[in-house]
Amino acid sequence: METTKLTREGGRAKRPPVVAATAGDRPAERLCRTVGLLLILSGLVHLVVFAVDGGPWDGPVSWRKPVTFGLSFGATLIAVTWVTSYLRIGPRLRALLLVVFAADCVVEVGGITLQAWRGVPSHLDMETPFDTAVSMTLAVGGGVLVVLLTAFAVASFRHRPAGPAGMALAVRSGFAILLVALASGAAMIARGVLLTRTGHQEAAYHSTAPLKPLHGVSLHAVLVLPLLARLLSGTSWSEPARRRIVAAATGCYVAAVIGAGVWAVLTY
Repeated sequence: METTKLTREGGRAKRPPVVAATAGDRPAERLCRTVGLLLILSGLVHLVVFAVDGGPWDGPVSWRKPVTFGLSFGATLIAVTWVTSYLRIGPRLRALLLVVFAADCVVEVGGITLQAWRGVPSHLDMETPFDTAVSMTLAVGGGVLVVLLTAFAVASFRHRPAGPAGMALAVRSGFAILLVALASGAAMIARGVLLTRTGHQEAAYHSTAPLKPLHGVSLHAVLVLPLLARLLSGTSWSEPARRRIVAAATGCYVAAVIGAGVWAVLTY
């Protein structure tokens, strides 16, 4: 493999930057992948619970939340763990950020799941001190997600990511679109909190609906686009052709995000 070759400089063996950035943090990667799989399993288990228990799929109180959040957070954690291996950052810093990210994912999904079993809304619920504490914990956790993922996004643009043809564009685009998901999520929370504090609790629960498509579409670009670049690397197509395919897919994904954004503006 090209990324595992050693080069000689001054008579001493030296690893290329991408290898140096990923060596030594394998325990953190295994931990994050395991946590991601457990979160996905949690989402699937709650899908079975929904099938047995029934109830509404939509609304502030439903089994939809532990299902969708478990699947989304689990998939995103696994994707970020893999994609950041292409970033040229220090191994210890990357391992630390990944572990904190995994812990934050557990807190987010755990809080949402707890409230679903209690039969109360997970976000924007300030009916009791405990519910307020859960809502504020989830909000703080969301802020931590913004900081961590923004740090990875900045790292992807500071130094060109490694990997096969098209991977650099896929990683950078994936993280850039992921920031759109974070911004839309923050907007939903901010508007909901404002409505809650002004006495419009029920309106707060429904105020997030227009932004949900934008949030959902932009959340998984960091998995879809790099995965496409990785799959294309196993074909016999030339590197320029693979780059063009990744660029076209990125354009389509951006168009979908813009469409979801227009829908949010028109229906907000």
